[in-house]
Amino acid sequence: MNTRRLLLAAPALLAATRVSAQSWTPDRPVTMIVAFAPGGGTDIAARTLARFMERSLGQTVVVDNRAGAGGEIGWAQLARSRPDGLTIGFVNTPNLVTIPIERQARYKLEDFAPIANVVDDPGGFWVRPDSPWRDLAALAAAAKAAPGTISYGTTGVGSDDHLATLAFERATGTRLLHVPFNGAAQVRNAILGRTVDLAAMNMGEGIADFRNGMLRALGQMAATRWANATDVPTFREQGIDVVDGSLRGIAAPAGTPENILHRYAEAVKAVMADPEFVASATQQQLPLRYLDPEQFKAELQAMRERFQRMWNEHPWRD
Repeated sequence: MNTRRLLLAAPALLAATRVSAQSWTPDRPVTMIVAFAPGGGTDIAARTLARFMERSLGQTVVVDNRAGAGGEIGWAQLARSRPDGLTIGFVNTPNLVTIPIERQARYKLEDFAPIANVVDDPGGFWVRPDSPWRDLAALAAAAKAAPGTISYGTTGVGSDDHLATLAFERATGTRLLHVPFNGAAQVRNAILGRTVDLAAMNMGEGIADFRNGMLRALGQMAATRWANATDVPTFREQGIDVVDGSLRGIAAPAGTPENILHRYAEAVKAVMADPEFVASATQQQLPLRYLDPEQFKAELQAMRERFQRMWNEHPWRD
């Protein structure tokens, strides 16, 4: 009799569990840690996403910038946070996976529970309008003529910008001078302020200045030309086989319950289907690509394996 009652009650219990998973919502404001400085592409994207997520979650989402060490400071803070759903973080590749490869970091990939990917932004090389270099071939020729003197800014050692520039160096047999910063906004200020000769920034971070005539693009690192920059040739089109960029999404501390992760993932998916958000993302030049928790986790793990192989063959240094 007891067994029969349990069997009869099982569907109702399962349905109740599903309702509980779907109905979770934060009962206090949520903190979203951003591991880069205010004003850069990562920060702007995070703040836009947070604003729209508030509608679905019914709570304020407060952005907390913890810049430094290429993202390590902010992500270490996220890794140490309580897995109660009240702290999430905006995460970037490849920094998230490369930092523990290149040094004894204060976190590891397993310290996070991926929630959803939002942006997939190809890299690019940018110069000022008065730069003598009109394409990648001219840049390579100048770098060969004066090794180690052409300075380039990135968002840090092991960032997508840094690794892509190292790939450019290997492909062209050149050597540039690396100047790392804590965020894309600082890289932008450095190139516009003539502190560096070249800026390695994502396409979404430089395209507005390109359209306004403040920067010139030497090439984009997409496999094919990004729809919003069809007038900028790819590196491959210029004979340099470099395809690189940055995934940007959100994650929670490891141990966060599955129902909370999927509640956030559903919120992000709904936001990315919102025409108003899409319009805002288009205005900010953010190339969108949604990945759910399982897909995002698989992508990060595969990326770690790839970069570990790269490190073993060609360790990147400052």
